[in-house]
Amino acid sequence: MKINTRIAVLDGFTLNPGDLSWEGLQMLGECEFFDRSAPHEVLNRAAKAGIILTNKTVLDREIIENLPDMEYIGVMATGYNVVDLNAAAERSIPVTNVPEYGTNSVVQMVFALLLEMTQHVGYHSGKVREGRWTASPDFCFWDKPLIELNGLTMGIIGYGRIGRSVAHIARAFGMNVLVNDTKPIEPDDPGIAFSGLDELFRKSDVVSLH
Repeated sequence: MKINTRIAVLDGFTLNPGDLSWEGLQMLGECEFFDRSAPHEVLNRAAKAGIILTNKTVLDREIIENLPDMEYIGVMATGYNVVDLNAAAERSIPVTNVPEYGTNSVVQMVFALLLEMTQHVGYHSGKVREGRWTASPDFCFWDKPLIELNGLTMGIIGYGRIGRSVAHIARAFGMNVLVNDTKPIEPDDPGIAFSGLDELFRKSDVVSLH
């Protein structure tokens, strides 16, 4: 299916640094791709485009009002704060985002950071390379405390897609979970409980903000 409008991708590098293909998008019609767009470049690059795709390039009121051919804005990320939604709505321009594309990778990073904090893997790896393990008089070597997650409490602020996935993995580690959100939902795991912020901060060993 071809569309009779130009497509402009303002900052495609974050999404596709070269290891993906734009072929699916190119099949729809004329496309122009930019790795990054500075604020002063946006109007010129998006001129005469009916479809504009952005990741972090800001489309504010002034830009939206000066792109008369624009019919659709697609944000290639979960957040859409880079677009002036009121200005787009006044022109009946739909704005979409991709709310679930990064859920698993964000959750993975949460626990990569948490495990680095509790196990100090990078630090100890460096010390082993320096010969500290082989020089140790004991069978085990550590410079910093190694903290087990099992039995600890994680506080999660923001219980949307990512927050729930973090809670699921935390439970798999044997952690108890306290969550706080503007729209409380009854959790389906006895190890997860809703909490006020004061209680969450008081009882949590670690807090993850989403």
